[in-house]
Amino acid sequence: MSTAPQPAVLVRPYDPAWPAGAAELTAGLRAVLGPAAVRVEHIGSTAVPGMAAKPVYDVQVGVADLAAAERDFDGPLAALGFRRSPHRHDHVPAGSDDDPQRWVKRLWLRRDPAAGPDCNLHVRLLGSPNERLALLFRDWFRAHPEAVPGYAAFKRALAGAVADLDTYADVKDPVVDLVVALAEPWADATGWHPQGS
Repeated sequence: MSTAPQPAVLVRPYDPAWPAGAAELTAGLRAVLGPAAVRVEHIGSTAVPGMAAKPVYDVQVGVADLAAAERDFDGPLAALGFRRSPHRHDHVPAGSDDDPQRWVKRLWLRRDPAAGPDCNLHVRLLGSPNERLALLFRDWFRAHPEAVPGYAAFKRALAGAVADLDTYADVKDPVVDLVVALAEPWADATGWHPQGS
């Protein structure tokens, strides 16, 4: 048995079962959250074919009223094993002078294998810059599979070099900003806009 220390952040090779698992998860969330969950989408690295990722689904729910979602979603999500996080803002990309209040969100986490797969549930305002960025990031990588191995290698190296998930996220944010700097001209050139999965 190996006594080598395990990395604080686990990044696994792409699992072809992730899309089906995400489809089941998003369908269940749509059913329990009802019409207030206007858009429910699989985002993040597990939504990109071939991408190495933490074995945690990221799901984004677009809502018209964040305060109402916070009030109304707690009960149904608790029944599914989710707990609301105190985290209420997303990282504003470097170089942007955007008002941080435009990057608000609510976040629920599930880390109970008995309740279902691990999930970060990001609830964001429809049309907000952070809702758009999550979809652009996903769709740019889906349209540029040649970029997937490099980003995946970066994440694996980072996971092996940091002591905790917070540091991992802090170091990864500027790299995400660089990806977005490439993705924005692509969005302009192709006429991309958020359309869903």
